[in-house]
Amino acid sequence: MIIGIVGLGLIGGSFALAYKEARETVYAFDIQKEVLDYALLSGACDGVLNEENIGGCDLVLIAVYPEAALAYLKRMAPHIGKKPVVIDCCGTKRVICEGAFPLAEAAGFTFVGGHPMAGTQYSGFKYARANLFHRAPMVLVPADHDDIRLLDKIKSLLAPAGFGRISVTDAEAHDEMIAFTSQMAHVVSNAYVKSPTAARHKGFSAGSYKDLTRVARLNPQMWAELFADNRDHLLKELDVFIENLEAYREALRQEDEETLVQLLEEGSRRKKEIDGR
Repeated sequence: MIIGIVGLGLIGGSFALAYKEARETVYAFDIQKEVLDYALLSGACDGVLNEENIGGCDLVLIAVYPEAALAYLKRMAPHIGKKPVVIDCCGTKRVICEGAFPLAEAAGFTFVGGHPMAGTQYSGFKYARANLFHRAPMVLVPADHDDIRLLDKIKSLLAPAGFGRISVTDAEAHDEMIAFTSQMAHVVSNAYVKSPTAARHKGFSAGSYKDLTRVARLNPQMWAELFADNRDHLLKELDVFIENLEAYREALRQEDEETLVQLLEEGSRRKKEIDGR
């Protein structure tokens, strides 16, 4: 296979390493010349993805911010052609799909929204690794959910990345769910560490602190764009969360231990229900 990768951060770089490990040909592009040069020198890619070779790719993965992804697609649309399947890797789907589906139809190339559900609290090519996607979920948002032949083709194209599960949904459902499963976790973690007490945590913290604060360290520019793109669903989840927090605060303020126990029992029971045990 010939793979094109746009953006050599954590996600794009990990895709490059995964496909090179599988002995596939990888062409890549990154706006930071030093990153692209390093990827070429280190053997993470075989050449620069450009207007001349993008049409010969079997798969093109776009691993940049939503606005940048759309800008790239608009610029390269006349050169992509019918052979490649183009999949973005953005953290929200409505903005990119609303722009890319009509663009792809007009230019005659195949575009599918995508979201690899993997990552770390670190960003950049230096943290990329070939096994980042092993057993991780991959979410696809195709224009036509009934195109089984295309979905089977994509599964084959993505096989070297090692995903454990591939799900198919629409952009609205994806963004609604991701506001809860991903974006809220980053907001809560990032806000939590702003307590003045955090500076004195060493020697008093263990697993629960580490679990809750892991994603407080993030890429501010990327996450701000993703939050803004998904503001309606994220605001809804924030409202629910704040309402629940206020219930705990009020029980504490009123020294109402009975209500506090009920609130904690509800949360514990809900977690068991969610996990199915």
